[in-house]
Amino acid sequence: FFQHTLFRKFQSVLNCYCYTGGFSVAALAGGAGHVTSIDSSGPALEKAKANVLLNGFELSRTTFMDADVNASLRAFIAQGVQFDAIVLDPPKFAPTAAHAERAARAYKDINRLAFKLLAPGGELFTYSCSGGISADLFHKIVASAGTDAGMDGYISERFFWGGYTSVLFCFLSLGVFPWL
Repeated sequence: FFQHTLFRKFQSVLNCYCYTGGFSVAALAGGAGHVTSIDSSGPALEKAKANVLLNGFELSRTTFMDADVNASLRAFIAQGVQFDAIVLDPPKFAPTAAHAERAARAYKDINRLAFKLLAPGGELFTYSCSGGISADLFHKIVASAGTDAGMDGYISERFFWGGYTSVLFCFLSLGVFPWL
């Protein structure tokens, strides 16, 4: 269960790996001014657009990008773009522990890039659905990515769903406390 009210204070939201736009709709429902949604699947983006419309929101409050997330994050950094909130909900990077090292690098890279795109006071909502990455390891990966990006922050909430103990929800506010 995700509370769309978490997005109420944000003007600009970036939803990476948006798939069918669940977080995009939640951000709009919570009052976000504009949501940029990125996915590399054209059919998924079409469903995301349909979901925005089905939920009564104007497409003018959204931008949909059929693109690679890593390349898009790097392009936004080069352009000096910032977002008030960023959602990282990638597909499974590590289906088993054998894939953990490669997945850890991928998670760290996307989180580091996302941190660089956050506006002052911005918040990062980052997820892992990879069974090969433990919750503790994911916490360390995200904290390390923040440090590498030169950010001070804290993980204020962690959520776990059902039997997916490695599914982690990190809610980060920057510039308040050191990593806990």
